[in-house]
Amino acid sequence: MNNRFADNLNFLSKLTPARAFNMLSVVSSYYISRWGKKPVHWGMPVSLAFEPTTSCNLRCPECPSGLRSFTRPTGMLEDELFKTVIDELSGTLSWLIFYFQGEPYLNPRFLELVKYASGKGIYTATSTNAHYLNGENAKNTIASGLDRLIISIDGTTQDTYQQYRIGGSLDKVIEGTRNLIRWKKELKSKTPHTIFQFLVVKPNEHQVSEVKKLAASLGVDEVRFKTAQVYDYEHGNPLIPDADRYSRYSRQEDGTYRIKNNLENHCWKLWHSCVVTWDGRVVPCCFDKDASHQLGELKRQSFQEVWKSQAYQSFRASVLRSRSEIDICKNCTEGTKVWA
Repeated sequence: MNNRFADNLNFLSKLTPARAFNMLSVVSSYYISRWGKKPVHWGMPVSLAFEPTTSCNLRCPECPSGLRSFTRPTGMLEDELFKTVIDELSGTLSWLIFYFQGEPYLNPRFLELVKYASGKGIYTATSTNAHYLNGENAKNTIASGLDRLIISIDGTTQDTYQQYRIGGSLDKVIEGTRNLIRWKKELKSKTPHTIFQFLVVKPNEHQVSEVKKLAASLGVDEVRFKTAQVYDYEHGNPLIPDADRYSRYSRQEDGTYRIKNNLENHCWKLWHSCVVTWDGRVVPCCFDKDASHQLGELKRQSFQEVWKSQAYQSFRASVLRSRSEIDICKNCTEGTKVWA
């Protein structure tokens, strides 16, 4: 069976009538809002991203964790906060991402949190730089019930890899991948669906074909190529690749660059998902890395109170009115299509 097809079947197997109805409610209200230019919202989130930690072992140049440039505090997600939110949402939540900023495996309770959500029948996913996938963590990852594991691998040689993954070791990434695949086989587990995610930047774009071969040799289920967000792009940036298909930015006749997204006045993400920081702040999406658009605080409010609040509706209204005026949207290439 095709690995991607098997992953899709696994997701569908967790789709209860309540989750399907919630999904239909959210999609319907999204299109009604687009057509009417006013925010209408039914249902609860289909997808949720929870941040296990802001800590990271690497220093990637376009990442606030790597740059140590947050204005918000660094810390670890606590069990009680996480379980309270999951208990509230488990009946309707379909997809749970254990990632925002930082390296999830640095949270010592991370896999216990995955196990708790998996026990509720929620499809779970995370993204890792794979430096902590030793034999024990790899085995425990399988046992946690994690459904999808994205491994960031941005080069097929150490010299290329370390140009973006500063402080990282490609050997550790490959070793961690081997540990995971070995334990999947030993435990006869179909999950997690493993993905090599290759962030295409100018220093590594010549290795696009090579990473496919590496993934196949290791037994990785899938390879995905991701375009890179850079903060200073208007006058070019050494990370912007030459291949246009792998760039979020297009070069203009005057030599400057602009983002390819037309920033239409709607955003699917604001209807179906959000992000919860390690300390319980609710922010609209993963582009709000410094939590500057806080819409609620889950240590004081229930999730439903935040999701249905006037603050959230006002933010949705602002996107429908003029998305290009919102700072976190100006460098965004996501959110304009359903299931994009």
